[in-house]
Amino acid sequence: MWRYGVIASALLVAACAPTQQSEPKYPTVGRIERWDPALDEIIESTAKIEKLADGFTWSEGPAWIAGGEFLLFTDVPENTMYRWSERDGLSVFLKPSGYDGPDLGVLREPGANGLFAEPEGTLLLADSGTRIVARMDLSTKSKTPVATTIGGLRFNSPNDVIRRTDGKIFFTDPPYGLKGGNASPAKELRHNGVYRVDPDGTVHLLDDELTFPNGIELSPDERTLYVANSDPERPIWMAYTLNDKGDVVDKRVFADASDLMGPDAPGLPDGLSIGVGGHLFATGPGGVLIFSPQGKRLGRIVTGAPIANCAFGNDGRMLYMTSHKFIARVPVLTHGVGFPRYQ
Repeated sequence: MWRYGVIASALLVAACAPTQQSEPKYPTVGRIERWDPALDEIIESTAKIEKLADGFTWSEGPAWIAGGEFLLFTDVPENTMYRWSERDGLSVFLKPSGYDGPDLGVLREPGANGLFAEPEGTLLLADSGTRIVARMDLSTKSKTPVATTIGGLRFNSPNDVIRRTDGKIFFTDPPYGLKGGNASPAKELRHNGVYRVDPDGTVHLLDDELTFPNGIELSPDERTLYVANSDPERPIWMAYTLNDKGDVVDKRVFADASDLMGPDAPGLPDGLSIGVGGHLFATGPGGVLIFSPQGKRLGRIVTGAPIANCAFGNDGRMLYMTSHKFIARVPVLTHGVGFPRYQ
């Protein structure tokens, strides 16, 4: 997903009439649950959720490549990155997507996880299997390490990543990629962290108190960092106030999904995406929860399966979702930050 452009200009055109799909091109699944009338300005309650491709073990990390008009996403356990487009359908883009060495018996998820498309034609990868954050050239598919250690210790298994327009990179590092999780003998750090990487490569720990930090997103003005905590005992989203340097100057619980947990609502707080108006699309129990900028629940996108992550694509008014074994999309009335059409 892209977020580069003048946010103020984007907000001025937020009210532009959206182009909704007339007839779905693919099989439809799920439904839109409307919990507040304010949802009507974000997504139509009659919007159709299209199932685009299936057969994955655990699909993750969607990122829209605007220059090529295609979606990249990962299957983390299968160590594969896929490409999907309207014209070409589904194909393997990169395998292995993450760890490419001999089996050491320590990895639960050897592939890359979260992705972030950069405007330079590169892709940031939270490389769970290799246990680093890397940058990949989309034309050559060559990778360059961005962050490999902190204090001489290897990361657990970087999960999701995002970049601010000043070049600072933020990522989460739970232990999900390691067999045994927190108990893995390969885990070198005592904590699971939220980090910032400066353009000079310096890595800074921002928070070591979340049990399972996962999805990550920035507010449209890039002053608030949102992080999902994928803990069934504490299914919350945190909001961190950032200064110009990217330091955390304040933090608070943005939302809590404890009351939504249950067998009829599969999933945990995971991937995040945000619209230009500050509405947060947060995967969680039952699907993608849609929050107002103040943290009020407006509704939920339900596919019938746990949703790992989501990202805006096309002209910025289509939301793509990696939903367990399949990928899906739904048109929205808002649009994602930074799409060229709305700069």
